[in-house]
Order: sequence, then C-alpha cells, then structure tokens
Amino acid sequence: MERKYPHLCAPIKIGNVTFKNRMLSAPMGHPDISADGHFSPAAIAFYELRAKGGAAVVCCSEGVVHAATGRSHTRMVNLQEEFVLASLTDLARAIKRHGAAASIEISHGGKFSDVDQLDKSIQKRNVRYGPSDEVLPSGAPIKEMPVELIAEIVKAFGDGAALCKRAGFDMVLLHAGHGWLLHQFLSPASNRRADAYGGSLENRARFLIEVLDAIRAAVGKGFPIELRFSAEEYVEGGNSFEEAIEIAKLVEDKIDLLQVSTGSYENSFDRTHPSMFDPRGCNVRFAAEMKKHVKVPVSTLGALNDPAMMEEIIASGKADVVEMARALLADPELPRKVILGRDEEITRCIRCFTCLAERLHTQTRVCSVNPIIGKELEYRYAYPPTKPKKVLIAGGGPGGMQAAITAAERGHDVTLYEKRDELGGALRCERKISFKDDFYDLARSKALTMKLSGVKVITGVALTKEIAEKEAPDVLVVAVGAEAIVPPIPGIDGPKAVVANDLSEDGVSIGQNVVILGGGLVGCEASVHLAQEGKTVTVVEMLPDVAADANAKHRPILLAEMKKRGVSVSTGTTGLGITEEGLLAKLATGEEKLFPADTVLVAVGQRPLRGVADELLDAAPEVVLVGDCVKPQKVTEALRRGYWAGLDI
Repeated sequence: MERKYPHLCAPIKIGNVTFKNRMLSAPMGHPDISADGHFSPAAIAFYELRAKGGAAVVCCSEGVVHAATGRSHTRMVNLQEEFVLASLTDLARAIKRHGAAASIEISHGGKFSDVDQLDKSIQKRNVRYGPSDEVLPSGAPIKEMPVELIAEIVKAFGDGAALCKRAGFDMVLLHAGHGWLLHQFLSPASNRRADAYGGSLENRARFLIEVLDAIRAAVGKGFPIELRFSAEEYVEGGNSFEEAIEIAKLVEDKIDLLQVSTGSYENSFDRTHPSMFDPRGCNVRFAAEMKKHVKVPVSTLGALNDPAMMEEIIASGKADVVEMARALLADPELPRKVILGRDEEITRCIRCFTCLAERLHTQTRVCSVNPIIGKELEYRYAYPPTKPKKVLIAGGGPGGMQAAITAAERGHDVTLYEKRDELGGALRCERKISFKDDFYDLARSKALTMKLSGVKVITGVALTKEIAEKEAPDVLVVAVGAEAIVPPIPGIDGPKAVVANDLSEDGVSIGQNVVILGGGLVGCEASVHLAQEGKTVTVVEMLPDVAADANAKHRPILLAEMKKRGVSVSTGTTGLGITEEGLLAKLATGEEKLFPADTVLVAVGQRPLRGVADELLDAAPEVVLVGDCVKPQKVTEALRRGYWAGLDI
C-alpha cells in the first residue's frame, strides 16, 4: 500500500540496529524514581505507552553515571547503584516487546548538579564541580574539576553504557548539551582552564572525545551511540554555531546519530523547549545546516508534531529522523496514527508547559490534553463495564467531550448535547488567536474521536430536565461550563466593552487602542494577540502581579512576550467605569486615572453556570458534575475529571 507519509514511515539503520520508522521519542524524565535511583513500575508504564504508540525508539531519561557529583536532579536513575540492573532490564523489555528500540540518556550535571534541590542552603553547601572555578548567580561555589576526577567520570560513562547494554537497551544517548557537564567543557564561556582540557576547541572537546571512546570500548562496534548537543547556547562568550559544526566534525566518526538541539540550562529554556509564541520547527534550521557538514545521520527536535511538516523535513534532507517529547505526551499514539494515515485523529500538544511546570509544583507528571499521563499504570488496568449503560452528556466543552469519549470507548451508549452549533466550550474562545491554534484544534480532534467512538452528538440544543427525563438515561454527566464575570461598573453595557470570551466571535470589532480589564492568564494572552495585530494595549490588574494564574514555566515566557510586544501594565489598579474616552480606574495610590481606549476588553474571570447545573441534578438516577460548572479551571483539570467520570460509569 502507499503510505501517506512514506519518508516518516521508512525504516533507517543506525549502527547495527534498524529503526522501524523515523519517529523517535526524545528523552523525558519521570518523577517516580525510587530514592536509590531505580525505575518504578509507574515509570516503566510511562515509557511503555510510547512504545505501544508506534515510536521507533523510546529514550528514557535520565541515567546519572557518577552519582556522587553528577545528579542534575534529585530523583535520577543511578547507574552506579548495586541493584539498579533489574529495573533497567524491566524497562528495556517493556519497550522492546512492542517493537520499539530502547534507548537511555546518560549524563552528568557538572556545575548544575542538584539544580532542583528544594533546600537552597544544601545547594550552597554541596561541593560541585565544573570546568573552572566560579560562583553561580545563586551563590553556589563551583570548583574546577581535577584531572583525576575527569578520568573517574570518563570511566563512569563507559561503565554506565555497558550496564545499559547488559540490561537490554539497544542504544545510549550521551547528553553533551543544554548546559550539562560535557557542554560546560565545550563552552569557552564556562571553560577557562589552562591545561589539556581548556583553551583551544580541540582541547575543550577532549573530555567529550574521551567519554565517547570509553563508551565505544564498553559497548563494542556497531552498538548505536547518539550524541545530543546544542548548536547554539545563547550565552555571551559561548560557542557559535560555526564552532558547534567543528565540534561535530571532531566526533562524527565516534557516534551513530547526532541530535542537534539548542540552548543551555542557564538562560534559554524557551529555545530548548519552543513555546506557543514560536513557530513549530523553529529549531530545524540547525539540523538542516549541520547535515551539510557531517556524514553521520542527524536528528532534529523542538515542538514538532505536524506530520506534514515532519515528512517534509525528512523528504527534503533537512534531517534523517525527527524526535518528539511533548507531542508524545499529548498523544502517545501519534506515530501509529501517522503510519495508518489517520493523522487527523492526532491530539496536538498545545505547548502550555503544564507537563514541565507540574513537576516543579507537585513533583508529578501530567499533560493538559491527555488525562492518562501520570496514570499509565492505572490506565493499563482500567476495567471494562460489566453492563453497558445509557449515558447523556450536557455540554460539549473539553470535560464533556472527554467524558463522552471515555464512556463510549468502554461500551456505553452515549449521547452528547451542546447548546451551541459548535463544540468546544471554552476552547472556542481561542480560534482566532494565532498562537493558540493547537488549543482550538483540540476541540476538533476530540469531536472526531467522539465520532469514531460512536458518540451521538446533538448540537444547537441545550439538554433540559424535560429532555433528560424523556431520554431516561442511567447516567447524566453535567458539563455545562461557566460564563464570564461582568463587573457591575458604569458603562459595562456600552459599545466600548467587549467580554474576553467573545474575542474570537465573528462580527466583534476591536479598536486600535485597547485596555484590558483583568491581568490574569486570559487577559495577558489576549494582550499578546492584540499587540501582534498592531494594537496599542494596556493591561489593568487590581492585584500586585499579572498572569499570577499561569504556570511557572509559561509565565516568564508570557511576560517576556508582553514586554517584547510593547504591552503596558498597570497593577494595583481597579476599574471604576467605562466612559466615552476609555477606562476610569483607581490606582494603588488612591488617585483616579483615565486610561484612553477605543475598546475595553473585560477579562476578570469566570463563574460556574450553577443554575443550569442545579436544574439537572434530579434528571437521572445518577448525575455527575464535570468541569467549569463545578469550579472554573484549566483544560488540564477538565479533561482529567471528564476521563475519570467516564471511567467511573
């Protein structure tokens, strides 16, 4: 048969291993690692899900080779722990039994060891080593790594790779980018040594070359070695891309696959992990240029998830394989859907950074658009219904759609009612915001999944108590959402005021000079969108900070984008009324100020549609409430609650 994406689906031989396609699962850490550095059953299930989804390679993160000095994170796989072999073996087998190759990332944090240690005083007390003596901005002292310790770590890399091969892994990925130890030695910004490991480019690459030689000696000829390094580090005085190309030339005969990433831990998280404000594929140019200078196969990554784009990357020779991380959290089945030509069913990553921020906030792994993430082990043992039931869903937003999908996939007879003519709920508000395309696309992919799952969908009809009682369901899921809060201030009903929920509605006109009343996540993202359209935008917020409800990874990028776009911000400011001239407000000082505006966009929050929900509470024997009608929340919580509501039926 003819494949829709023949280049993505084509096999490729790397070393002595043939990968079944060109779609690889890039290394992603899992927080459920035991205190002694072993993969837990939950972590194994996490990685296995990507193998079941059709990825050619699943790379596990992150094995520390020298635990005494190299833990970049508190919970890492300890390749020196006496009994770690068993969990390594279990993980490799779990991946390989689905036809994927198993790979593992091996690394050393160098001067950035213990970066996520919550007790900052411990960070300052611990001895950490880098290429040269320095003091980090945190105040932590860094000691120049002695030559004897370099030799010890070189051996540890070889020993760690040998252990991974013994456990059944088919490849190892050596991490020499993103600011970790080997990158630190490569960079003239951090390597100021005067010995054989500093100075010239060849000297700075000596540590990396010795490590690669040690790994090759340990794993033997033909065993694939992948090297991850940063084409640009965005650090003053660091390597240029031209120097990165020269480094690649120095090591290409020692590796089997070159992963061209970008950025450094120090200052470029948003380059390593492109945000929603960046075009997809923005880092591909580095791999494409690198391909012109090396003979070894090259991989590219960085917010890729569009099969057409990835097919073009391979077909045009910009890279030999593509690697995905966040995209395979959002949809672990992405490679399988590409192979089967069912790419329209893919749930796209929305680049909200919830997956990364949640690790900081709760030390768990979740995904906004995939409620299974973090619960892969439970998902494996999810039970089928003992008896199919008739289920009605009121509301076609994220929570309602997910509840319908989960219930239908388990064999229930499901009908969903949506009062509007279009599904999506709160996601509809994103449809005209360019950097939120993937949010809006989530509504499309969920609607398609409902159709394929057999859910009957009735739009343009609100599910009333009378309809529900006539249908006589066994279970009614109420997911009727929320409505915008409209503050009771003078002029709020006038022509200048537009509610943020209506920003993407047809026929809504926004003037050139815009004041946004409300500086939460919705208001701040709207400010970027309007500024991108050339509007003059001011955000007025009564609290001391804006975007306080954004997650810890997205917020600094959002604030930087607002600054870049020239958005003005006035905090500690309360709206008093809307006049013909603009928004009258009270400043933190107590004085009043008029903010001139052609349009005042109101984004002060949402309130649950409790009246609608309460009307349906006795419309079926079992009634379950889901999503914003309980409490306004992010799409993460709505999908997760919808998933479990469907599972509980």
